[in-house]
Amino acid sequence: MIVAMQEHATEEQIDAVIEAMVEAGVGVHRTTGALQTILAGVGPTASLDLSKFELLPGVEHVHRISSPYKLAGRGFRPEGTVVEFRNGVKIGGNQVIVMAGPCSIENREQIFETARRVKESGGSFLRGGAFKPRSSPYAFQGLGIPGLQLMREAAEAHGLLVISEVMEISQIEPMLPLVDCFQVGARNMQNFNLLRELGQVRKPVLLKRGIAATIEELLLSAEYILSGGNYDVILCERGIRTYETATRNTMDIAAIPVVKKLSHLPIVGDPSHGTGRRDMVAPLAKAAVAAGADGILVEVHPNADKAASDAAQTLYMEQFDALMKEMRVVATAVGRTL
Repeated sequence: MIVAMQEHATEEQIDAVIEAMVEAGVGVHRTTGALQTILAGVGPTASLDLSKFELLPGVEHVHRISSPYKLAGRGFRPEGTVVEFRNGVKIGGNQVIVMAGPCSIENREQIFETARRVKESGGSFLRGGAFKPRSSPYAFQGLGIPGLQLMREAAEAHGLLVISEVMEISQIEPMLPLVDCFQVGARNMQNFNLLRELGQVRKPVLLKRGIAATIEELLLSAEYILSGGNYDVILCERGIRTYETATRNTMDIAAIPVVKKLSHLPIVGDPSHGTGRRDMVAPLAKAAVAAGADGILVEVHPNADKAASDAAQTLYMEQFDALMKEMRVVATAVGRTL
């Protein structure tokens, strides 16, 4: 159920409604927007008489949530969520944010050079894998925490934020001081134990769509994080597996406006994994911006053909710089900045 408070409802009135909801046996999640406070009640609400809540002072209206995701739905934050970071970067606002870097952190020279070029081109985040979930056990698995420490140094040196993938619960604590945003990969989208733990962390989480997941399944996975009290969740469309073989995945551009309609959460596009082909990254990145994406996650490398992982989909720095210029034109055309 959603209880929308009146614009000028007092804290005493809000607290009284929360108390009534708790007494009715439902959990309460509060969000305060620019104009009003929204109280989302989750739990056994089907048998509740909503009229008794509508009569409480300060309440504007009450309605049931028909979708299975209660906190990820747009009704919880009608104005949309903006995830803010320590250096003033915001995802979900008017600016399109770019996260760029190698698939895997390989060495100090590689990550520092990448950070320098990403910053010069206008990126806000340095991305890179320290723990790599690979299809083959013989493929490069990443440098672990030492690699993440290198990326943190490189990011700090060039004024960038850090995003990296967390694969299991035991990695959360050592990663906390080294990342600004946790990334949950496609293979872990339904690792519900991991998602529950990330719900207890007060640090943003980027959640990638699973390789064969529906949009509803993606939003329900986000619900696990939100239900723990961590409302700073960013969704990511990174392509799904279909019967098409021309590309590594089929990047579902339509998912971006669909998510925007159904959910208040910001969403970014990942054209690198969405296509698996370097020559198709730029067209899909621009299409994602045109479709309303709040950011782009892209793989870049100073020597892309020699990258330790995902070389075929990784841009050279010169290509990334050209893409940034092209995306600025697209962003301007749809009334946004980059």
